[in-house]
Amino acid sequence: MTRTTTQTLKPQSLMDQFGARIASQLDGAAQQLPRDLSERLRAARMQALAHRRTAETAQTATELAGGSSAVLGGGFGLWGRAASWLPLLALTVGLLGIGTFQDQMRASEIAEVDAELLTSELPTAAYTDPGFAQYLKHGAQD
Repeated sequence: MTRTTTQTLKPQSLMDQFGARIASQLDGAAQQLPRDLSERLRAARMQALAHRRTAETAQTATELAGGSSAVLGGGFGLWGRAASWLPLLALTVGLLGIGTFQDQMRASEIAEVDAELLTSELPTAAYTDPGFAQYLKHGAQD
């Protein structure tokens, strides 16, 4: 086996060498761990490998399916795509309807207040007088 210099090594092989050195140091340190801790680490390693296998299986299934999924009507054609946009359209129409209804309610409340002001016996300047506000406070207490 010939020894190569760092200039001719690719970055991936440098990372592989670094990883191998770290792995050997971890393996050496793992021999010195207590038995119960090494058993917990072994169980965690098995869980991680099982999780990796399920992730690889899911990825392989996606690749076999052509890399596309049926999320939001991706595989249902024109009608499926139109149906996937239907909830968004309904939400938009609903929000616009609620906004219009609230605007109309606010306008009718303001119109009622204006009608009360215009039909009352007091002049409109009385409502802006600070003494009138005091009169209403004290008159309501009596």
